[in-house]
Amino acid sequence: MHIYIKNMVCNRCITAVKNELEKLNANIRSIDLGEVEIEEDLSPQELTELGITLKQLGFEIINDKKGRLIEQIKNEIVYVIHHSDSILNTNLSFWLADKLHYDYTYLSNLFSEVEGTTIEKYFIAQRIEKVKELLVYDELSLSEIAEAMGYSSAAYLSSQFKKVTGFTPTYYKSVKENKRRKIDEL
Repeated sequence: MHIYIKNMVCNRCITAVKNELEKLNANIRSIDLGEVEIEEDLSPQELTELGITLKQLGFEIINDKKGRLIEQIKNEIVYVIHHSDSILNTNLSFWLADKLHYDYTYLSNLFSEVEGTTIEKYFIAQRIEKVKELLVYDELSLSEIAEAMGYSSAAYLSSQFKKVTGFTPTYYKSVKENKRRKIDEL
């Protein structure tokens, strides 16, 4: 049985969902961001209980195909930006279409219709949140952050950062109360 879950964005999310499934004595085959595969089907009552428990933890079971596809788009973007050491070396549209086996125009239209923003803007928001994290850590220079995040230059990163946040990276770094956003709130 496959269960698709909204708002799983990190390893702690995976652990939380795993713990809840173990309470139901479910035999987990695999668990990843947004998706769980268990060996046996859960009863309707168990699935309802799981849904209630997950909702209390900030997750949601996704029952429709379009919702699952939107969540897959988000999870792929979150993974490549926040959890992967590799830089996206290809065009975002080609990468997503190849990864999800759908025409990018369909993915883009569906995402925009449901989320009220474009995939590109979501991708940029995720990149900027990662840049904020790296700025707060204060271990890399702006040029090194730009390179690590796949920007063509520190100037382009600065320009995009200011456009999204309203601050220059230098100013943001100097502010003591950095207002980072949770990944699942983007």
